[in-house]
Amino acid sequence: MTGKPILDCAARTRIAEAVSRAEAATSGEIVVLVAARAGSYRSAPLAFALVCGLLVPWPLILLTPWSAVSIALGQAVVVLAALAASLHPRLRMVLVPRAIRRARAHDAARREFCSRGLARTPERSGVLIFLACAEGHAEIVADSGIAARVPSAAWNASIGALLGALRRGEMEAGLIAAVADVGAILAAELPERGGGPDLLPNRVIVVD
Repeated sequence: MTGKPILDCAARTRIAEAVSRAEAATSGEIVVLVAARAGSYRSAPLAFALVCGLLVPWPLILLTPWSAVSIALGQAVVVLAALAASLHPRLRMVLVPRAIRRARAHDAARREFCSRGLARTPERSGVLIFLACAEGHAEIVADSGIAARVPSAAWNASIGALLGALRRGEMEAGLIAAVADVGAILAAELPERGGGPDLLPNRVIVVD
């Protein structure tokens, strides 16, 4: 991803500090991961261009005196233009059905949870706050030690607030608030019991 970073260094530091504060009151482990997008959706431009290519000849055949060669050339131009336009990240995301975007982001959250070591804490007390920016999807994934105590619905308010902050362009504030909310729930269910080691890094993970 080029241009402005998802979160600058100062913002990442402030979020990491929020994680440290939240973990001071709980034996749970919180990890924040922000992804520019959950998938590349490479098939979307091809499908869009294919549909355009199939539709374009018919009005030309019915409404113009063009020859078959001219129509074929026009079809090729439209297909190439559709491919070029759909390579733009935002347009490509529009072309992908919402259900597919949501499923892709959900799968990405589960993969990141496992790959970042959250499933390997002794008390199974890892919690991932996952945000996929392009999909506008947020998810809180808790390991079994937390899920046994906290119903999944308990995270809904935090997820909704985080997505609202993302839409307003206030990602940092939204993430800090989500960390505080998760920390409060963990502190109530898994309070700190004597200064155990911090098993997972508090830094924000950003995947471009």
